[in-house]
Amino acid sequence: MVLSGLIPILATPFTDEGELDLPSLRRLTEWQLASGADGVAVFGMASEGFALTTGDRARILAEVRAVAGPAPVVAGVGSTSTASALEQAVAARDGGADALMVLPPYLVKPTGGQLVDFYGEIAARTGVDVMVQDAPGATGVSMPEPLIVELSKLDGVTSVKVEAPPTAPKVAAVVAGVADGFAVFGGQNALFCLEEYALGAVGTMPACEFTDLLAPVLADWAAGRTGEARAGHARLLPLIRSGMQPGLAWAVHKEVLVRRGLIASAAVRSPARPLDAASRALLEHVMADLW
Repeated sequence: MVLSGLIPILATPFTDEGELDLPSLRRLTEWQLASGADGVAVFGMASEGFALTTGDRARILAEVRAVAGPAPVVAGVGSTSTASALEQAVAARDGGADALMVLPPYLVKPTGGQLVDFYGEIAARTGVDVMVQDAPGATGVSMPEPLIVELSKLDGVTSVKVEAPPTAPKVAAVVAGVADGFAVFGGQNALFCLEEYALGAVGTMPACEFTDLLAPVLADWAAGRTGEARAGHARLLPLIRSGMQPGLAWAVHKEVLVRRGLIASAAVRSPARPLDAASRALLEHVMADLW
């Protein structure tokens, strides 16, 4: 499966008591696809993947897979060793994921050679397309462009999500080095998605609360209406920035989703934290300008 386009990272809805809210997850997934998403992703940074149990992951993937139908479902893998990452990856494959978005091991920082071995083994042992997630801000693991090019040559490694700022120049450098058909995505909540597209990216993977507003922006860009695309994206920047705040990003995503009637509760799991009153008031101003 060749991935491209807008693939939002789904938030994981919880009840006020912190349990999985599967009806909200179903509603959220249906809305993504109705709003112009080309696929969906689970267990990413914006999903609070760090706070999900093995059982949670199985139930979430089963629900999203059932709703998504033919649309691609990308499952994040974010463990801290080859053995534990393989366990997550195999479970995601068996649960119906079409591709795996794989963070590097990050507690013990791997060498470049170890990363080649790591991604090669994940791809070989699962038989599912692997996306390299280049996210040094979260992992502390640097992946220079030549290393990503080397990883792109591994059988089964078919894409990369570039989240190492400045993202647009790195997208350009990676695109210049990889073979045709290797998909380069942007992340960072679509902050520089138009610049990334201009330099060769084929998709973006932001949080999921503004899919219906971002999809028309990307459609304008694809149609050559660059002025309209830039204006539309500029209108989203206050919300995009709000959803990038360390510690608060997950609560921001969920407050917006509750406001839009897509999930029932803005509850997050520790160590994510809810918005304080001042932050919520500021977010209300941002939302009022959009809806």
